[in-house]
Amino acid sequence: MRSDAQVIAQSLSRPAAFHLIFDRHFSTVHRYLRHRLSSDAAADDLAAETFTRAFAARHRYVASTRDARPWLYAIATNLLHDEQRRRGRVAALTDRLAREPASRGLDAAPGGDAVLTDALPALRAEEREVLLLFAWAELSYEEIAAVLDV
Repeated sequence: MRSDAQVIAQSLSRPAAFHLIFDRHFSTVHRYLRHRLSSDAAADDLAAETFTRAFAARHRYVASTRDARPWLYAIATNLLHDEQRRRGRVAALTDRLAREPASRGLDAAPGGDAVLTDALPALRAEEREVLLLFAWAELSYEEIAAVLDV
């Protein structure tokens, strides 16, 4: 059986060969992330992102390292820390939002603050960014599109 280093080296000229790395290690990386996160969906996302980043960075893989697991776990752990920081920011933002009056009439409807506060963590990052640029930065739709380059 070829080592992970050999497979990764081969994937530089034949990208499809990287599937062997995925097949060998996805389940263990996913299991590690699942134990660290509160949901299967979050583990799915981070495990997929781990292999996406590994594939993109395979040209930097140290060829003398036969087993890719430490490299993959380093990527997964960095993504996990990023996710935990993001969740902390969302929680802080949610707490802050609960204490501040909503701007631009978002609290016009009864319970507007509570609805917005409850909805923030459930939004995808891109959706949350749009909402906050609108609500707190008071940007127009055109300005938000320019900020997000869409």
